[in-house]
Amino acid sequence: MPRLAPVPPAPADPRFVDAILDWPPTWFVARLLLVGAYLVGALAKLGDWPGAVAEQAHFGMTLPALWAGVTIAVELIGPALILVGRLVWLGAGMLGVFTVLAACLANPFWALQGPARFAATNAFFEHLGLAGGFVLAALVAEHARREGRM
Repeated sequence: MPRLAPVPPAPADPRFVDAILDWPPTWFVARLLLVGAYLVGALAKLGDWPGAVAEQAHFGMTLPALWAGVTIAVELIGPALILVGRLVWLGAGMLGVFTVLAACLANPFWALQGPARFAATNAFFEHLGLAGGFVLAALVAEHARREGRM
């Protein structure tokens, strides 16, 4: 089996990048950006309960009021756990699973044609990327916990 050439070490990050990454609010701001849409969605649903129930009915959910309540709970509890930095894995897992399930339900690109398929495909894979962001948030939090930074 041929041997691979060793990979040279990566150059150090520019100082301004290190400064941003080491700035204490960066971790919180990044988490807020990741979960912000879920918080806004939960508040919008709380402010328009009939609309929240109608949204669930639109997607064919039986017992739409139950699913509207579950959705609001996930969209509030998941972000809260991530933002306070406790049980980040649980909050990230809740939102990641929710996001993948919602992407499958709301963006069934495999069943569409033409421009609708194009739009649904983009939205579906954007949501998968967001789920990957939740995995990364859980990984970063776990590494920080192991190093005593959280």
